[in-house]
Amino acid sequence: MIAILALYCYTANAQDATVQSMKTDASKTITKDPNDTIPKTWKTGGLFSLNLAQGSLSNWAAGGDKFSFSANTLINGYAFYKKGRHSWDNNLDFNLGYINTTSLGTRKNDDRFEYLSKYGYALNPKLNLSGLFDIRTQFFKGYTYPDATTKTYSSNFFAPAYIILSPGFDYHPVKNLTIFISPATARWIIVSDTVLSTLYGVAAGKKSDFQFGAFASIGYTANLGKIVTYTGKLDMFSNYKHNPQNIDLYMTNLFAAKISKILSVTYSLSLIYDDDIRQFGPNLDAPGLQLQSLIGVGLLVKL
Repeated sequence: MIAILALYCYTANAQDATVQSMKTDASKTITKDPNDTIPKTWKTGGLFSLNLAQGSLSNWAAGGDKFSFSANTLINGYAFYKKGRHSWDNNLDFNLGYINTTSLGTRKNDDRFEYLSKYGYALNPKLNLSGLFDIRTQFFKGYTYPDATTKTYSSNFFAPAYIILSPGFDYHPVKNLTIFISPATARWIIVSDTVLSTLYGVAAGKKSDFQFGAFASIGYTANLGKIVTYTGKLDMFSNYKHNPQNIDLYMTNLFAAKISKILSVTYSLSLIYDDDIRQFGPNLDAPGLQLQSLIGVGLLVKL
C-alpha cells in the first residue's frame, strides 16, 4: 500500500519548476520575421498533468485493501507581460485529487485553486515597484479523519479563502532570487459557511476577518545538476492587529528530476504555520506547525 501511495501522491507544487522555466523563456529575445512589426509583449501557455494509480489484491496473505484507485489532475495557465519598464505576471493553478479504497471509501486528497497577479514597474535593473494580488481557496467539501470510521467536515468552496492585496518592492539581488516586501498589506480570511468560521480564526457566526500587516515573499530556484532542479518559496505575514510577533508562514520546497520531456520525479516538503488556525495540541485549541512531505511520479505536458 505504501508503494502505491508513493506512486500516485503528487505535489500541488510540482508545476513550479516548469512554470519557472517557462517564465525564463518568456524573458528571452524572440526572433521575429523582419516584416512583422507587431511587438511581442505577451507570453502565454500552461501545462496539464494527470496521474492515475490502481491496485488490487486477491488471496493476498500479507494483507491490504482488495482494491485501490487514485486520480490526480493539475491544470496551470499563465500569461506574462513585459514592455519597457512595465511587467505583469499572471498565474492560475487548479489541483484536484481523489483516492478510493475498499476499506476507506472515497476521499479527497487534493483540492486547490489559486490565482496570483503581480504588476511591476522597474526602478532599476534589480528593483521593481510592485503590486500583488493573490486569492487561494478550494472547490469541494473537505473532511478530516480522526479515525477510520469518523469524518469531520473541515472545508468547502470559499471556506476558507485567503485574499491578499499588497503594494511593495520586488528586489532581485542575484539571478533566480526574488524578495518581495510590503509593510502595508491587506489580508482577508473568508469562510462562507459559518459552521467552519472558528476553525480559521473568524469570529463565530461571521463570514470574514480583515487583517492588516506586513508581508514578505522570498523565491529561489537553482539547478542541482543536469536533470535536478530546486524551487523554494517562503511567504510570511505579520498581523498588526493581533499578535504581530506570531508570524504566519507558508514554505514550499520542491526537488524535481526530469526523466523525459513529459515525465518527472518530484519530492516536495511544505510547512505551514498560521496563528489563526487553532486545531492542534492536547485540547485541539492551539496553533501548530503543519507539515506535508510527498514523493511522486508525474506526467506533465506543456500547453
